[in-house]
Amino acid sequence: MTAVPTEQHSLDEWLAYLESIHSTSIDMGLDRVSEVAKRLEINTSSIKIIVGGTNGKGSTCAMLESIYLAAGYSVGMYTSPHLIHFNERIRLDGSIVQDAAIIAQLAHIEKARGEISLTYFEYTTLAALLLFKQHNVDVAVLEVGLGGRLDAVNIIDADCSIVTSVNVDHTQWLGNTREEIGFEKAHIFRAGKPAICSDPEPPQSLLDYASNTGADLWLFGKDFNYSGDKQQWAFAGRTQRRNALAYPALRGGNQLLNASAALAAIESLRDRLAVPIQAIREGLLQASLPGRFQILPGQPTVILDVAHNPHAAAVLAHNLDGMAYFPYTHGVIGMLNDKDCDEVLKNMGRRIDHWYCASLPGDRARSGQEIANKITALFPADQDGLPTVTVYDTPVSAYEAAQEKMTDNDRVVVFGSFVTVATVMQKLNKR
Repeated sequence: MTAVPTEQHSLDEWLAYLESIHSTSIDMGLDRVSEVAKRLEINTSSIKIIVGGTNGKGSTCAMLESIYLAAGYSVGMYTSPHLIHFNERIRLDGSIVQDAAIIAQLAHIEKARGEISLTYFEYTTLAALLLFKQHNVDVAVLEVGLGGRLDAVNIIDADCSIVTSVNVDHTQWLGNTREEIGFEKAHIFRAGKPAICSDPEPPQSLLDYASNTGADLWLFGKDFNYSGDKQQWAFAGRTQRRNALAYPALRGGNQLLNASAALAAIESLRDRLAVPIQAIREGLLQASLPGRFQILPGQPTVILDVAHNPHAAAVLAHNLDGMAYFPYTHGVIGMLNDKDCDEVLKNMGRRIDHWYCASLPGDRARSGQEIANKITALFPADQDGLPTVTVYDTPVSAYEAAQEKMTDNDRVVVFGSFVTVATVMQKLNKR
């Protein structure tokens, strides 16, 4: 769609328009979006928390949202990408924003931008900020899309910033080393404001940037930490200790690290946003985020995880190891060609007995056959003929083939990209 849509057009038509009008889908830089933001007067009195990092951003945002809602605050949350519906990206008080409200803001941005060209992500970031201002939320939780320094979310001066982890991903934009990537992500820190880092081994570049900027840096293992047993866990911050906490509803071994980052941020803002211990307990139990080590009810066991880089795959592998015994594990995988497929597969190791390799749609897609070739090279079949490796045109056909082969005692893990998980999730939702 190239003609400018109106408020009578559908959200899908608006999104197609946004995808068509800028020369590239990713155009790092703040000059264009900052100028349009100035025209829109997006400044708001809300407490703003920006969350960046390679992995764990979405989970940390979800826990912050849930805890602040349980404490009685009005909360806006902006995350990306979405799994199935675009509206998942923008939430007000725990509910996704409806089409008409988003369209109204996109139309407002379209009029304000004039001659300035914006990317899809820049438009939608501005739309979220306008909605948060319109609804006068107490807290705005914003997830960085890519990196930090030149990401559109970074036009906001955060009252508190969080970097969850620093690992190698998006190398064409952020650099090839943790030091380069850490430098990019650290740019969401602000002078005199709390800057939370929950990476247990932060790169020196992040530490240096925080120091040079004058940010109030909170480091995991120094300024905050956690401990726990099989029944409950506890958080220790600079001045507060939260005891007898139930484990987060979000599953996985890394979720206590993400929860600790959220609680450190909440402690750092306690003078402006008081949060009682009961709200923390309730919030952790109610937080939800589809596709993050999501285990579906029933048999056979189905696990959905958007893990698509080496670090996330290592966490997924650890979480799989922590589950009960299963005779066979079936893996449905589909990946994009700009992700480190070899390292993702190496981190999964021989945990998968039967591989179902799916091709994905689009220019960035990696073919199922290419993934299958890598698996065969990395993991030659043993004396029992495992692993088996088969190729499919789509994630749905791969998942259906796994269903036919599985017994009720087996498990299947669907992973490799947001697209892979979303496609299978849509199939499951139609049951």
